Amino acid sequence: MDAAVVTGKKTFIRVVEVWVPGNDRSTLEFSAGLYGSAERFGAISRQMCFGLGEGLPGQAWLDGRPIVLKQFAGANFRRTQAAHAEGLTCGIALPVFAGDFLTAVLVIFCGDDEAHAGAIELWSNDPAASKDMTLDDGYYGSTADAFEFISRRTAFRQGHGLPGLAWESRLPVFQEDLGKGERFLRADSAIKVGINRGFVLPCATRGASTYVMAFLSAMATPIVRRFETWLPDADGERLTRAGGFCEVSGTVPAGDDRDFIERGQGTLGRAAFSGVPMVGESAASEPGLVGRAASAAGLDAVVAVPVLHDGRLRAVVAWYF
Repeated sequence: MDAAVVTGKKTFIRVVEVWVPGNDRSTLEFSAGLYGSAERFGAISRQMCFGLGEGLPGQAWLDGRPIVLKQFAGANFRRTQAAHAEGLTCGIALPVFAGDFLTAVLVIFCGDDEAHAGAIELWSNDPAASKDMTLDDGYYGSTADAFEFISRRTAFRQGHGLPGLAWESRLPVFQEDLGKGERFLRADSAIKVGINRGFVLPCATRGASTYVMAFLSAMATPIVRRFETWLPDADGERLTRAGGFCEVSGTVPAGDDRDFIERGQGTLGRAAFSGVPMVGESAASEPGLVGRAASAAGLDAVVAVPVLHDGRLRAVVAWYF
């Protein structure tokens, strides 16, 4: 099964890569990737490495903050022809920092088609300049011009809206139906373009500014097939599932305290232990709840993203494809 197909629908995220510092920390080297049908792009990427400031991963490393690259041509990007050949049109780089120490750069690629709704937004706050969080940049597919227009004129205070809630809590925030409740302040505009779910991820960065990444999903082109948030216990030795959403089975409930993942166990446990995003290419083979859920929903692969703040693990986010 193509990892980018959801019961006949393409996911908004098409490719995921993990780049880690080499032994001498002078370059970023390929660690893991999930390419779906973009096999040629994957073959090229696996042979590459990036210096500080070089290419999309190296630029995020240099800047110490997330980057949204909405077009490859003319940018600091080394795989333009290969990306275009696979229908990839946007790249997002998320550096993962434990304090000032870079553990990895997570790179996400998206693609367009004629009716591709959904959005990935980067929101930021510079405490020296403002008390508000404003849109730094965003990728809106091919049908969300009006939503982008409103987003660029929107600001959030801590605790308000999904970006403001993630900023305040330093935890992932999810809203299953953006048309219900008061947490999503742009609901009317989102509904008009088919955006119906939102997931916001706080980003560990180098420097005083705060960044959060918002993934806004449409029914026709969901961000991923399933996502979950897992939280560590007080000792950081176990992860328990806090909830999530599956495009196949619907709302994902919190897990039982007795059904946990040990630190270092499976793809999620390794991400928690190392502070490095991990890729599991056989989700059904994962231990415990992860494997059972993937098997029941017919999911192929899982990507585990650690959420860090001040060098401490706050959560692990699981994306299923």
